[in-house]
Amino acid sequence: MTTIQPFPAATYIKEIGRGAKGARSMSREQARELWGAILAGRVSDLELGAILLSMRIKGESVEELEGFLEASEASFAKLRAPAGDYAPVVIPSYNGARKMPNLTALLAMLLARDGVPVLVHGVAHDPGRVATAEVFEALGVHAAGSHAQAEAALAGGHVSFITIDALAPRLAWMLSLRRILGVRNSTHTLVKIMQPFAGPALRLVSYTHPEYLESLGQFFTLNRGHAFLMRGTEGETVANANKAQKIDWLHDGERTLLVEKQTLVETLPALPEDKSAAATAAWIERVLRGEVPVPDAIAQQAAHCRAVARQMAA
Repeated sequence: MTTIQPFPAATYIKEIGRGAKGARSMSREQARELWGAILAGRVSDLELGAILLSMRIKGESVEELEGFLEASEASFAKLRAPAGDYAPVVIPSYNGARKMPNLTALLAMLLARDGVPVLVHGVAHDPGRVATAEVFEALGVHAAGSHAQAEAALAGGHVSFITIDALAPRLAWMLSLRRILGVRNSTHTLVKIMQPFAGPALRLVSYTHPEYLESLGQFFTLNRGHAFLMRGTEGETVANANKAQKIDWLHDGERTLLVEKQTLVETLPALPEDKSAAATAAWIERVLRGEVPVPDAIAQQAAHCRAVARQMAA
């Protein structure tokens, strides 16, 4: 029987737990070591609560995000993308929608229809919101139960949806702590920026709070991975059908503006009034059949995804 060696976390808590003004950030190596110990179950519940709340108050530095992410990605097996003309596009979905129809599934299905491998990962349910998983289920796209099933869907040219529980169980456990603590923790940011593939992939990343625009911009500039960064539509990484958001493409240490910020689109699309998963899925099916036009902001987003994914594969 293997004995889990407790991790001495008090030294870290002493530095990060001094409040918003007095706390000091960890180095990348320290952050990786601490987060790895948390995911390995080596940190006590008392210390874990202190760490998560301290980081909630302090906020993550770019180096801490890098260290946390390295440990997070080491906690699960990476997926293999199919060979082809496009690099895969990764769409995280952890918020759902409440005020507008959740059209994340529409973006994913538009890309898959054009031959782009698309992986959507996220939660199965979100109380009080319509989760992307529920819209997919209404569309007949069932969640993959394993990495092998997710890879098979990609190889077959279909949208691949996998819950975080099946993709990265330890991260799913970290997300579940929100029900105990009452607030989000750093994992909610990490799952939105992580790279689930062994090879290159285009990550679609959204932020809700303005301060994350700069911190995530700096992160991807240093990380040098390919990502589209935009303000989320109720937290979802799909363009707002009524108000196109600014989209930055972060790549090779550079930042390219793809879509300029707009106040309102000129002609509002006829979105479904019923925002339920079933009604949203039925409307998406009408769009895919050509009976209803694709909202222009989402069409633009899909076009940019296709162009960059093809460039990355080449």
